[in-house]
Amino acid sequence: MTSTPPLARRLLAEFLGTGLLITTVVGSGIFATQLSPNDVGLQLLENALVTGLGLTCLILMFGPISGAHFNPVVTAADWFLGRRASTGPSLPDLGAYAVVQCLGGIAGAALANAMFSVPQGLSHKDRASGAHFLSEIVATAVLLLLIFALVRTHRGALAAPAVGAIVAAGYWFTSSTFFANPAADVGRMFSDTFAGIDPTCVPLFLGGQLLGLVVGVVVVLVLYPDVADAAGDGDAQTWTRDHLGRTHP
Repeated sequence: MTSTPPLARRLLAEFLGTGLLITTVVGSGIFATQLSPNDVGLQLLENALVTGLGLTCLILMFGPISGAHFNPVVTAADWFLGRRASTGPSLPDLGAYAVVQCLGGIAGAALANAMFSVPQGLSHKDRASGAHFLSEIVATAVLLLLIFALVRTHRGALAAPAVGAIVAAGYWFTSSTFFANPAADVGRMFSDTFAGIDPTCVPLFLGGQLLGLVVGVVVVLVLYPDVADAAGDGDAQTWTRDHLGRTHP
């Protein structure tokens, strides 16, 4: 019989996981510009591949503790889709997750800056356009559809590589490079590097992600109307049962 870890452990896992995710995104972006200073396409490829691989590993690391959301919109979708069947996180857990995910994002960007001797400060990278807004709607909706399609069809074991792959691919098929994550918006404001985002662009990204959350949830409910019964499969208890076949430590 599995048991859900205490909230404090889950919050620590979300803080560390989100922080290391943003460290991976920002750090690989910095190193890519150093290794390939004259080839932006190669820089993006390096950044995308490292991010996808890193995210896969982080989901495997922290999934048994917190469900490895690392993203407020994923937690929000899990709460909304699971509330009718009393599965998924509670509303207070949703708020707590979102706070530590954003704080983790900030800490992760600061860590990447420090590891590459980049001055700490706000980004000046402009990403504000209608194309970016539309891209974030699509990116967020696609991410949620993938996650909950896997959950509903009991293929959660594929979540780590699948999510890593869609994020890496999204760097190339969206003009926004597939942020799809408010915690990433907040964290990447604090690195004036290849992967950064100017704070003035964040409201546009957040707006696109919130709309993407709505679109994604609607599409999931249309395609999988009984998803509420499985929404809690994104939590730590069911993650461990499905992926590891044992109880939590």
